[in-house]
Amino acid sequence: MALGTVAVTGAAGQIGSVVRRALRGEVERMVLLDRVALDVEAANEVVHTVDLRDAAAVEAALAGADAVLHLGGLADEAPLEQLLDANVLGTHNVLEAARRAPIPRVVLASSNRVAGFYPTAHRTRPQEPVRPDGLYGVSKAAVEALGRLYADKFDVSVICLRIGSFEDAPADVRQLATWLSPRDAVGFCRAALRAPLATRFATAYAVSANTRRFWELPTEAELAYTPVDNAEAHASHIADADVPADPGAPQAGPYALPAFTLRHIRP
Repeated sequence: MALGTVAVTGAAGQIGSVVRRALRGEVERMVLLDRVALDVEAANEVVHTVDLRDAAAVEAALAGADAVLHLGGLADEAPLEQLLDANVLGTHNVLEAARRAPIPRVVLASSNRVAGFYPTAHRTRPQEPVRPDGLYGVSKAAVEALGRLYADKFDVSVICLRIGSFEDAPADVRQLATWLSPRDAVGFCRAALRAPLATRFATAYAVSANTRRFWELPTEAELAYTPVDNAEAHASHIADADVPADPGAPQAGPYALPAFTLRHIRP
């Protein structure tokens, strides 16, 4: 699919900033949304300061887009009401704008943490039941469910990317399995935006080609991108990289601990 006008929510964020620089030369127009003010950096950029909870503002900003890359929202554990507000309601407003416009393709940023309780020895497929490792994972499971609903009921083509640990380089042992390099993040986003509109709904893990990865990579038929980076190239710089992983431990690592979520629940 050719890239005409592409809108990016959460454009000031880590992934949004990288994708913005990488893709703006490949699109006719790039519409950038964030709740913080952005500066125009190229002639084909348009910026909007928008709170994704404001449905009317979202619809106005996305008018005329051919595709949306929805990266906006809370990106970590938080009280459930905040996650529902930012992640679920914000996603609903994006999908509603796509339905009403109509915008044929929406790419939703999901997370590996929708299935963080699968054990490290298990190669997880996106078709398996969700096993969220916390409230953030629950909110992203709801995001995927909304995407499925809008694909099935309203004919919006939706691709969900379960994003790994986005970093310049892996920082710990878990990230030797979960790392998503900036180059591969751009590759997955580009492929999802360009995928044929005949793909009504798909969920794919966006993770680099890590030797130790927990998750199944998409096939060429599902998403036409093969990651190129491997966290193993950085293993010599990671403490305890040679210590065998516990095959029964949750893939989420510390995110699966009760304390990680309990601090966000009212005592």
